[in-house]
Amino acid sequence: MAVTRLKRKNRKDKSKSAVRRQSLKIQNFQPVIKSVDVEKIKEEFKAKAGKKA
Repeated sequence: MAVTRLKRKNRKDKSKSAVRRQSLKIQNFQPVIKSVDVEKIKEEFKAKAGKKA
């Protein structure tokens, strides 16, 4: 007995799994933690405030 492949169903299954894989990657993504110099930022705000006044 011959086996026929349902091409539409195969495409649908592959696309569904691809979407699932991509969504899992997005959920597990962690942004890069950058070191922030708080004192430098405070100085910048003081400089801007000095220029305005």
